[in-house]
Amino acid sequence: MNQPITDWRPEDAEFWEKTGKPIAWRTLWITTFSLILSFATWFVMSAVVVRLPGIGFKFSETELFWLTAMPGLAGGTLRLIHMFLIPIFGTRNVVTLATFSKILPCLGLGFAILNPGTPFWVFLFLSFLCGFGGGDFSSYMPSTSIFFPKRLQGTALGIQAGIGNFGVSLTQFVTPWIISFAAAGALFGPAQKFAKGAVTKDIWLQNAAFWYVPFLLILGVIAWIFLRRVPVKASFKEQLDIFGNKHTYSCTATYVMTFGTFSGLAAVFPLLIRLAYGKFENPPDPLAYAFYGPLIGSALRVLWGPLTDKFGGAIFTQLCGVGLIAGCSALVFGGLLTPTSADQFPWFVGVMLAMFFFTGIGNAATFRQYPIIFSHSPRQAAGVIGFTAAIAAYGPFLFSTLLGWSRSASGTFNAFFIGLLAYCVVATVINWWFYARKGAEKPS
Repeated sequence: MNQPITDWRPEDAEFWEKTGKPIAWRTLWITTFSLILSFATWFVMSAVVVRLPGIGFKFSETELFWLTAMPGLAGGTLRLIHMFLIPIFGTRNVVTLATFSKILPCLGLGFAILNPGTPFWVFLFLSFLCGFGGGDFSSYMPSTSIFFPKRLQGTALGIQAGIGNFGVSLTQFVTPWIISFAAAGALFGPAQKFAKGAVTKDIWLQNAAFWYVPFLLILGVIAWIFLRRVPVKASFKEQLDIFGNKHTYSCTATYVMTFGTFSGLAAVFPLLIRLAYGKFENPPDPLAYAFYGPLIGSALRVLWGPLTDKFGGAIFTQLCGVGLIAGCSALVFGGLLTPTSADQFPWFVGVMLAMFFFTGIGNAATFRQYPIIFSHSPRQAAGVIGFTAAIAAYGPFLFSTLLGWSRSASGTFNAFFIGLLAYCVVATVINWWFYARKGAEKPS
């Protein structure tokens, strides 16, 4: 069952139907379910951080932003490593080890929450370790691109990335529920007193991290038993050839716009709600709304995969860029980041959800484009997917640190979103020039 595959020809129709198809789809589903937990553990701090002040941790606004930033810093850096791993070690070894490795930050974060004297630097370190989950994408996705023929790569990559992205919504949706009761009796530890205004209630915030551990153990065992390696091999040095192609950089620019924005907004959305609208009477609970954004973005990434196979990706990447430009404009010039009334909150949420909608379309579209742009070399296409994903994974780090800077420097978040607007204009022009316009160099 787990011996390496020596013959792999997914573009051969007969081989695909008789041999390749069942192996590829089995691999896709196992790695996709593992990727859900990768994203969930990567973003667990974004759900935990809005509750820490309420249980007695005296962290400043800047420190809270740093806690949401560190998983992005680690995730992006680890993706730069992961992008080289599949051709060297193979799918089975990489996915199994990556799944087991996420147990460490989950246990560490849970125990840190249980100790009210845990210093900020420990949370900062554990937040960085949560980035283990962020790194996985840059090995899982290249693996999938190798297992499937080109005609199905948009669909397969859309399914994996989109369903994997659901992990962000999972952690933000499940956290308010899982922390509301003693999920495993006394096994997960005692409750904390959570204060919200004049109201105090018991919560078990450590559950937000601990509950992933048994699922990670199960999936790690499944990966070891059922996954296999295909004969696509290359040394570290051989894989560096992607950096001699200008399209590696233009593709990176567009994916930073799409996934960088998706992941960045997902990391800061709860904190933005708390800081921008928490000053009003009966403020909204950030976790009651924040999970909708990643949910929409993830769903659109899955649903749009088949459409990109049919119509191409460039046109939808262009649509994403225009939508994000409009969203940033509405946030800044519509006064939604500097509200004077709680009545503006529904408009703020609506614009944010629209931006997640467009990032979902863009994420599906870009990953359809890259295998076409690098169709001369499936191995290079896989490498570019890994590299672009690595750089875009810095989204949570950049969004969190720059939003914190914008807030401390000017008292508002406007400066950051003006900068994001400008970047989206540049990336949209790049996509139009190289890939979307009539007579483009690489129509995709």
